[in-house]
Amino acid sequence: MQASLHHPGGFGLEVDFEVPPGITVLFGPSGAGKSTTLSIIAGLIAPESGRVQLDDEVWLDTNTRLSAPPERRRVGYVFQGLALFPHLNVRDNVAFGARGPDREARRGTASQWLRKLELEALADRRPTGLSGGEAQRVALARAFASEPRVLLLDEPFAALDRARRQALAEVVRAYVQDAGIPAIHVTHALEEAEALADRGLRLVDGRIAEAGPIGPVLADTKIAHGGPTGGA
Repeated sequence: MQASLHHPGGFGLEVDFEVPPGITVLFGPSGAGKSTTLSIIAGLIAPESGRVQLDDEVWLDTNTRLSAPPERRRVGYVFQGLALFPHLNVRDNVAFGARGPDREARRGTASQWLRKLELEALADRRPTGLSGGEAQRVALARAFASEPRVLLLDEPFAALDRARRQALAEVVRAYVQDAGIPAIHVTHALEEAEALADRGLRLVDGRIAEAGPIGPVLADTKIAHGGPTGGA
């Protein structure tokens, strides 16, 4: 996937990058433009100018006034706030994002993902009755059930303890590897980035400060900020 974006906003987003299959971590200070970048890729925000392309399919090209709607882009998006529907139970939340010709087929797909993520016992619960870790898994199941061509994760593990973060990171890594798709994972936790990602994009003041294999990018970040958790 390739993206070249310009969006004024408060920080003046100006980025140009390519994301291959696998997990790319997008990190940097608060307000650097990480969430805005994801929202533009997903088609939820229109930039002043830019282009987004997946393989040979152009999703956005402001020069030709082309902008594919979000549903045509087939992006699996896990928001930081998860955005589960409070009036739907767990099964129907997952089914809402599932692909299928009819409601029963989508519910069947949802049931498969509930089983894979060990959520079957929670199928009839509403989101308000879930723990933080359970809600995170439901949000991931909904994204996976949509059979996305790109997976976008906006700090989905921020509220979890270290053990739960590691467990869900393994789930994400396995899914992305099996699906062979590009994924962009926003995080402030450099330890999480190191364990999860193949590549890194460091965003500062709306611009890509560094891009490449995750090891060297994180090493440079730690040196620049004087410690193992700098850049958060």
